[in-house]
Amino acid sequence: MQNDSDRFFVLTGGPGSGKTTLIEALRKAGLATSPEAGRGIIRDQSAIGGLALPWRDPALFAELMLSWEMRSYHASLEQNGPVFFDRGVPDTLGYIRLTGLPVPGHVRNAAERFRYASHVFIAPPWPEIFRQDSERKQTLDEAERTYHALTSVYTELGYELIPLPFGAGRGAIAIYLRRGRLVA
Repeated sequence: MQNDSDRFFVLTGGPGSGKTTLIEALRKAGLATSPEAGRGIIRDQSAIGGLALPWRDPALFAELMLSWEMRSYHASLEQNGPVFFDRGVPDTLGYIRLTGLPVPGHVRNAAERFRYASHVFIAPPWPEIFRQDSERKQTLDEAERTYHALTSVYTELGYELIPLPFGAGRGAIAIYLRRGRLVA
């Protein structure tokens, strides 16, 4: 992999914790962003009657997530400056562990090979804003377990986690950027 990891920033956490809202705010502020794989896959698979849905075939869903995240990574190599990702390749590893499926070697390899900035922003569970919808069928308990699985995976892979405060996620990112840790 080309070493662009210092400009690739991941926002991760359980579903319904405000990640996508924050990514959208960053996009509107003129920063490059990359959308979440899960919702896009669920939307597309539902539209075509596909099987790669987390409630139908979690293993196939994970393969599509991995493919989406690797494609997003490669597409971001063409952009200049920082890129903020709504989840990253390691999230697929966390998802597989969460579902209890065996972790294929290629997924572990991808999580180790596709590197992002050493600091990863993580959104803790936020019960006050958590909502289920047609694409997010997880319960708050599942969202919390997802958060813990992702915390474990990113830490195991050597990333330092920066928890996002409730309601002020951009504030944490702005503080991080002001300290000069962003390499544009």
